[in-house]
Amino acid sequence: MRLLTTLSILLLFILIEPISAQNATLKIALLKYKGGGDWYANPTSLPNLIKFCNKNLDTQILMPDVTVDVGSSEIFEFPFVHLTGHGNVIFSDQEVKNLRNYLLAGGFLHIDDNYGLDKYIRREMKKVFPELDFIELPFSHPIYHQKYKFQKGLPKIHEHDMKPPQGFGLIFEGRLLCFYSFECDLGDGWEDIEVHNDSPEKHLEALKMGANIISYCFSQ
Repeated sequence: MRLLTTLSILLLFILIEPISAQNATLKIALLKYKGGGDWYANPTSLPNLIKFCNKNLDTQILMPDVTVDVGSSEIFEFPFVHLTGHGNVIFSDQEVKNLRNYLLAGGFLHIDDNYGLDKYIRREMKKVFPELDFIELPFSHPIYHQKYKFQKGLPKIHEHDMKPPQGFGLIFEGRLLCFYSFECDLGDGWEDIEVHNDSPEKHLEALKMGANIISYCFSQ
């Protein structure tokens, strides 16, 4: 395990410095995977979230956002990676090992179901952590109570199957290392408003929840 990677050093700094006082420049990335799913969906979502966080959380996240392969050693340069899409996801054995090492070394993965991702990502994440199951986080979890308060958990941004939004997590030795937003579609809400014709209120609600996820990742 690469305990002395750039990621580990950066996360150590983050644990010492509150998010509002950080001077370090942070980087987040979009996770690229194989299998045919559209990992590249929502091209304006992360840039908009970065702008929102830099303005409202005083973060210094680099623009533009970056794409990184699941199996690449470069993933260790990013404290936060985001995965989205509608279809199939396949991790090779090497990618499974790399992603597990990344998360155990202090990395954080946000998975956002853009509709149709659920059965594939659950299958693949079970390869990464066979000993863990996704558990639904209670509404009292700190991820919903950062700068912005979401007393009822995830906001409902887009309708899919008439189900309530749910936030699931993979927790290892007391640390939330993967947050999975389901039936919510945060990434669509982060996109430019005209892409999905969202109301300004929905757009802002999605960005606030995204900011909470970023804040939680950088301060836990």
